[in-house]
Amino acid sequence: MNVFIATTPEDRAACYAVREAVFMGEQGVSEAEEWDGLDEACTHFLAGDAANPAGCARLLPKGDVAKVQRVAVMPSHRGTGLGRQIMLAILDHARDAGFTLVILDSQTHAVPFYERLGFTAHGPEFDDAGIPHRSMRLSLI
Repeated sequence: MNVFIATTPEDRAACYAVREAVFMGEQGVSEAEEWDGLDEACTHFLAGDAANPAGCARLLPKGDVAKVQRVAVMPSHRGTGLGRQIMLAILDHARDAGFTLVILDSQTHAVPFYERLGFTAHGPEFDDAGIPHRSMRLSLI
């Protein structure tokens, strides 16, 4: 499956549709929490295409740190390695863009997934949108 930076309005809309289905539909995240006003500052990644979106994520730059957010895979594509493919595309992009550290806030059930990619959890568990999370990081240097 193709993972690419979503640059067109159609590709961005496909990313938003995946997020709406996964976070708002499945996980009960409120509209106000999901649409946080940061999308314009982010690089968006789409897996699939605008007609058949299968997954997405966004990368928020914070100086020399890149924060991965909104990683989502549609139910029909879970267990296929697509989440890993999305994350590898993001990490390649972050390295190429000169970021030295990648951070994210993982839902606690997904911590092992990110650990397999080299991320390390730190700090206590915390609530975000009613879902338990852990902060994680990966050095790119």
